[in-house]
Amino acid sequence: MNILFIGDVVGAPGRRALEELLSKLVDHHFIDLVVANGENAAGGLGITPLIADQLLGQGIDVLTSGNHIWKHKEIIPYLEATDRLIRPANYPPETPGRSFTVVETAAGEAAAVINLEGRVFMSPLECPFRTVDKILEAIPKEVKVILVDMHAEATSEKQAMGWFLDGRVSAVVGTHTHVQTADERILPGGSGYITDAGMTGPVDSVIGMKKEIILERFLSQLPQPFKVATQNIQLQGVILKIDAQGRCREINRVHQSLKS
Repeated sequence: MNILFIGDVVGAPGRRALEELLSKLVDHHFIDLVVANGENAAGGLGITPLIADQLLGQGIDVLTSGNHIWKHKEIIPYLEATDRLIRPANYPPETPGRSFTVVETAAGEAAAVINLEGRVFMSPLECPFRTVDKILEAIPKEVKVILVDMHAEATSEKQAMGWFLDGRVSAVVGTHTHVQTADERILPGGSGYITDAGMTGPVDSVIGMKKEIILERFLSQLPQPFKVATQNIQLQGVILKIDAQGRCREINRVHQSLKS
């Protein structure tokens, strides 16, 4: 099975990259499952039902999210109604939405997608390590392919999750920091790992936002309104090759530019 995981989609530029590049990538690499982190797809912060439907209609099978999923309140009933947009599992049990999903891939096989959120430099949520243990017990044993989106700030926490789940999931893919890392590898137990899949959006920016605004924020220490940048748009992520037993055989970074 070939899985394409797409790094955080940022605003209209990120959505445009998907519109123009996704179908070609799927065809060229014989992709069976497409997963994307969509928590920044609406104006660089949050996601709306309209945009979620747009992304799912472009060929994405599952949207993961993170701490910005609650930015637009109209997404809450949408989260309750769908199993194709999931929120981090380690929010309180009463939190709207699903923390993982099991879908049928283009290859006709079942695959589980789990979303977790880190706690280092982020909100004091439930422990993601203990949370994922409980989820793995709930996933049917016949589901061999399990993909985890670890949405976290600290590289140490992401790496720790990779080692914690090695041999128990197909891959742990980091999101949230929007900078693609070059540490993709297959861990000894057969799990694919990368600290951050990167960002699908404008690379000539500061994690997707106009660099001039962010520089002014750092220099003046005054609040500045975030605005999504527009230059040098890329689709970033990883392609995972998973065998019938759910082990990762290959993990390769993707960083494809959109022609201006």
